[in-house]
Amino acid sequence: MVKRVISSYIDGNPEFIRQYFDGRVELELIPQGTLAERIRAAGAGIPAFYTQTGCSTVIESGGWPIKYKANGDVDIISEPKESRLFDNTRYILEHALNADFAFVKAWKGDKAGNLVFRKTARNFNAPMAKAAKVCIAEVEELCEVGTIDPDDVDLPGIYVHRIVRSSGEKPIERLVYAQSKEQFVPASAARHRIARRAALEFKDGMYVNLGIGIPSLCQLYIPNDISVTLQSDVGILGLGPYPKAGQEDPDLINAGKETVTVIPGASYFSSDESFAMIRGGHLDMTVLGAMQVSCQGDFANWVVPRESVKGIGGAMDLISSPKTKVIVCMEHLSKHGEPKIVSSCTLPITGEKVVDMIITEKCVFNVTKESGLVLTELGEDVTLENVVQSTDCEFQVADVVKPMKGQATCCVLPIGVDGADA
Repeated sequence: MVKRVISSYIDGNPEFIRQYFDGRVELELIPQGTLAERIRAAGAGIPAFYTQTGCSTVIESGGWPIKYKANGDVDIISEPKESRLFDNTRYILEHALNADFAFVKAWKGDKAGNLVFRKTARNFNAPMAKAAKVCIAEVEELCEVGTIDPDDVDLPGIYVHRIVRSSGEKPIERLVYAQSKEQFVPASAARHRIARRAALEFKDGMYVNLGIGIPSLCQLYIPNDISVTLQSDVGILGLGPYPKAGQEDPDLINAGKETVTVIPGASYFSSDESFAMIRGGHLDMTVLGAMQVSCQGDFANWVVPRESVKGIGGAMDLISSPKTKVIVCMEHLSKHGEPKIVSSCTLPITGEKVVDMIITEKCVFNVTKESGLVLTELGEDVTLENVVQSTDCEFQVADVVKPMKGQATCCVLPIGVDGADA
């Protein structure tokens, strides 16, 4: 029986979520990049490290309900993290995460244990193999020693203790094609307006990470007179559009587990490398969704206590570097008609004072340290009074409030994507 699950994201597993809220299993949630680095550190013999990821959140302060009692009361909570200042910036201490066993999946392996991974299937495989006492590898092709070029080896055999050949086809969890009807339905018109406006923030030469949901739609509206390289935290630099029928590859997915393609010049890498890229401030911009954003730029996007929990994913890592511009794309009101832009977040926050811009179907806000929210653009047929009524905090109004950009005409979409109803 499983006692505790240590993970960054559990959405898509309703049975596990039910058992967690019923008090039958413990859940320790960790930012995805921190999880990757804790595993990498274990394999490298590093007992602990400091990171900005999770500062000023429940990750630092503790209090996350790791386990519930059967009656719904909290049984076990997470402990506060030790923190320290480096160059007047606060970091929190995280410890290495070892394992007794690691089960990894590779494309090829030889009888010496050398492994080769394909595309985004690198993910956590290599660091997990290094962090375990015993690594058991499942391979699609089992080769004789010497048949794999040493230049092609992704994981040396020293880390692999058992190897078995897999059987059967690899499933694709979310098969999505270009021109898929689910991408363009009338109910999503507002979401596409938001994405179309956000895409205008992209500048030539930028490296950008797009979150799940509305942010992922931004790719469809990147102006075709600029070049932007999209990064996916699953391990892609040079993310492309959805594939056409027949181009799908189970080893090539995005953070939402959807089938994707890559552009010429793309590269693949493991999750620990991906988040080193992210935390190190090498991305120019990240676009994320949210459930709440405060007037000071705090935002929450990962849990509704006692009701629903998706997981932290990579969001806390993506906003941890001050070098990366953070744009939040979301609908102005919740599905219950409640304002999502508030004076103070009532949900556990993902980051404190990190949001630079908010884009909804109604308007655009810039977020400044001096003035908080500043209204700069209004959507078509949206009045200032309407924004005031649907926003649960005070905000400043720019001297000149412009019509929301990108709403009158549609940018050219990638080949194979039908944007007629966008």
